[in-house]
Amino acid sequence: MTTHSAPANTDLRTRLKEKRRQMSPQATERGGLLMRGRLYTWLATNATRLREEGKTPPDTIAAFWPLPGEPDLRPLLYTWAQEEGYRVCLPVVTGPDQPLQFRLWSPDEPMRTGNFGIQEPTGDIVPAPAVILVPVLGYTRQGDRIGYGKGYYDRTLASLKQAGHHFTTLGLAWATGDLSDEPYTPAAHDVPLDGILTDMGWAVPAPILS
Repeated sequence: MTTHSAPANTDLRTRLKEKRRQMSPQATERGGLLMRGRLYTWLATNATRLREEGKTPPDTIAAFWPLPGEPDLRPLLYTWAQEEGYRVCLPVVTGPDQPLQFRLWSPDEPMRTGNFGIQEPTGDIVPAPAVILVPVLGYTRQGDRIGYGKGYYDRTLASLKQAGHHFTTLGLAWATGDLSDEPYTPAAHDVPLDGILTDMGWAVPAPILS
């Protein structure tokens, strides 16, 4: 598969970050609210259907603590953990070329500042989340994702798949990250996401949990 050179990807990320930066605070606040609402409805609807089918809904969700400019899911994470009884975990960077480690998060427990200035939980390790929410800088309508270039999520998802874990991935992106007009080709090691949600709705249709 044809891939872009590093400089081309760097230029693309720069353009995507600039588009994101130009969003107004009102747009990001409204968009975040809409995304949290759609996520809540998606999970609740799937959980209800699975119970009606006599199946066990997922109980562990891997989310992310937002960096500046990313969609803020924190109000929803509090709801899931405190009111809905879900096990919410967050990613932890353990090394430059290692898969992410997911640790249990609780609203009552302190966070620590990890690599790249990201806030990380100190709870127990969660080996295999059932649902993984992934921050997305740019995306295609086929579920391809471009992140920040470190490859952590690609390594993590590939490692989980290789280990035989069953999980569902959802990308969270601003609609400004749509790559439809960009000459972007995913790399061979990229792992497509099962669904992608933006502030304008589902860019890649919401997956059905099984």
